[in-house]
Parts: sequence; C-alpha cells; structure tokens
Amino acid sequence: VLKALSLGAKAVGVGRYYLFPLAAAGQPGVERALEQMRVEIERGMRLMGCSSIEQLSRNNLRFR
Repeated sequence: VLKALSLGAKAVGVGRYYLFPLAAAGQPGVERALEQMRVEIERGMRLMGCSSIEQLSRNNLRFR
C-alpha cells in the first residue's frame, strides 16, 4: 500500500484481504483485520519518516 501511494497512486485496492477474516470471524474479524492494516501502514510511515500520506513520495523508496 505504501509503495503504491509513494509512486503516486490515488487509491489502492487490497483485493481479498478481508475475505478470510470475514469467513472465520464475521464482522469482528474484518474490523480486526482492517485495524491491523491501519497499524501496519502507520508503522511503515513512521519508519519512512512520514507523518501524513501527503508526505509519501518516490524519495521514500529504494530502487534496486
């Protein structure tokens, strides 16, 4: 998600990310999965030195 946003995406689709939690635990499972994704995105942004999505840019990425 962070890579796509850093490359200029306006939105990012996560595909079937929520289907397994939905099947296993219903709505609470989906809510937990989305909360976990939010926490991971925030952690990644902190590690990149960004405090908002607007600060994401190609400069935050390493190309090999």
